Amino acid sequence: MGGTYNRRVTALPPDSATPSAPAPRRPIRDLPDELISQIAAGEVVERPASAVRELVDNALDAGATQVTVRLLAGGVRLIAVEDDGMGIPRDELPIALRRHATSKIGNLHDLESVATMGFRGEALAAIASVSEMALLSRTAQQASAFMLDARSGELRPAARSQGTTVEVKELFFSTPARRKFLKTDATELAHCVEAVRRHALARPDVGFAIWHEGKLVEQWRATMPPDADADDDDAVRQQALERRLADVLGEDFLRDSVPVRLRLGAVTVTGRAGLPDAARSRADQQFCYVNGRFVRDKVLAHAARSAYEDVLHGQKQPVYALYVQIDPQRVDVNVHPTKIEVRFRDSREVHQAVRHAVENALAAPRAQALAAVPVAAAAVSTVDSGKKQPQTPIWQAQSAIKFEDRAGHKVSDLQALWGTPTAAPQQPAMPEAAPPPAAAEAPPSPASVAASPAEGAWPLGRAVAQIHGVYILAESAQGLVVVDMHAAHERIVYERLKAQVDQGARLASQPLLIPATFAATPEEVATAESHVDTLALLGLEIVPFSPRTLAVRAVPTTLAQGNPVELARSVLAELGQHDASTVVQRARNEILATMACHGAVRANRKLTIDEMNALLRQMEVTERSDQCNHGRPTWRQLTMKELDALFLRGR
Repeated sequence: MGGTYNRRVTALPPDSATPSAPAPRRPIRDLPDELISQIAAGEVVERPASAVRELVDNALDAGATQVTVRLLAGGVRLIAVEDDGMGIPRDELPIALRRHATSKIGNLHDLESVATMGFRGEALAAIASVSEMALLSRTAQQASAFMLDARSGELRPAARSQGTTVEVKELFFSTPARRKFLKTDATELAHCVEAVRRHALARPDVGFAIWHEGKLVEQWRATMPPDADADDDDAVRQQALERRLADVLGEDFLRDSVPVRLRLGAVTVTGRAGLPDAARSRADQQFCYVNGRFVRDKVLAHAARSAYEDVLHGQKQPVYALYVQIDPQRVDVNVHPTKIEVRFRDSREVHQAVRHAVENALAAPRAQALAAVPVAAAAVSTVDSGKKQPQTPIWQAQSAIKFEDRAGHKVSDLQALWGTPTAAPQQPAMPEAAPPPAAAEAPPSPASVAASPAEGAWPLGRAVAQIHGVYILAESAQGLVVVDMHAAHERIVYERLKAQVDQGARLASQPLLIPATFAATPEEVATAESHVDTLALLGLEIVPFSPRTLAVRAVPTTLAQGNPVELARSVLAELGQHDASTVVQRARNEILATMACHGAVRANRKLTIDEMNALLRQMEVTERSDQCNHGRPTWRQLTMKELDALFLRGR
């Protein structure tokens, strides 16, 4: 067998193994202007959507109030962007097509404080080098418009109202290789629509329309009155922005999101953050804007994601539209040719502002919104005859339950709840956490809420039963509320622990009998040496054992059974990439979440009516009580209308 195999092997020719002769040296020379523009076009114009984005940028910089985009074949055959801006004077039309010609900056100071969408002066020249372009424009002072053909340079009068029209035909006709990489017309059209949609979300004062093959694809009318001054009236702009968000992203986005507004130092963050229940499997509805410019920035994305860390389940992606306003001199937009990336002078400041803004917006429990629903309207139920008759909820006729006068333990008695139903030894009670900084504005305590006769309706209703020791059934003004008692109590304990640690308490640390050593990179060693105090806050003690070895001498008490090396590596990696305070908070929250999970009331634990009601009252005043620490929902509601539909009432 081996001989047969050897006979079938064909020897390589002798010259195939020798290296090829080096290519002759080429002299260094200047490239032709056209080739330079085509190289620049490779960076700026990746596909038709790139050209659409650049041309819409120019239209907005010109003060347009209406932008119309017309496309053929997904933008490959034709891209026409029309606006009603200030226009370009006749003498400046030829200059506009030159490389690095712009009216938006004139010196280094202007470059360091860019306030316009475009500034590089490359877009028109780059697009003209790979397409057949025509530029038609008219200013208010001109008697007629003028059209410039980019190929021939011919300039002739034309008919047009004030504004500018840029026509781009046969994109990439001069670079056939680039054209082969384009997708189908439908795919390219979708990218063009997405490019305009990103602009529309940031400019509610401008109307946008997209036509494809002569048919209207999308249209978003201006939602801000022309005479409104958005700078002087924030409420007007906020209302206009919300209407534009509803038009572009749908009414569901507006319904399933909460407003965001925070000013922290020199950074102002506004917009809307989607509720955890509205999270998606893909990150296709995450919009971040810096001074009106859509950007993809790791600092902003990480800040928004960290705000959702303990309210999202699994790998779900949040939805949000966030608008960051900052001094242009504190952000560098001259980072990427497409201007989609930015660099902040103080990234920590921006990160904290975005994270705190989203966290504060998500903190308020949604149960409080139920109290604002009119009881009479919510209690209307359809009867078999098909007529709607008001039904007075039974629980309204009953007096408020006085928890302090009834037997049984409250959920606030953590020591009693942590014990088992039998006579087994109880775990040590967790000390009561001090109220958070916002306690002055917090609602009254659960006991006072329950005992207050002025509170005629509780958002989560009153408890009526417990199912299999897992779920609590409550009757509310709107219908039926089902509560996962373990998940709800876990969040309550978790928030109390966070408030306690926020006052400066360090996490308990347990020394290891034998230090765990591991081979470390120079970056890990440097991080461990420079963040000794930060590691101590987390209950970790990591010291150099040798120039290339680290030793873990102590770990947090709650994680003593875990792998100390893996824990040390993960914490050091986080410290090396992100701000120390952010890492401390994330690591601390993970540890506290583990403690809260073990400290919360367990399933199959029988609770009294008083305990169940006390749990509901605490949920109504606890931040982020709509989700547990792992992102699972803590309660769900079935309205009377939904219950009637289940039993076909009124049909």
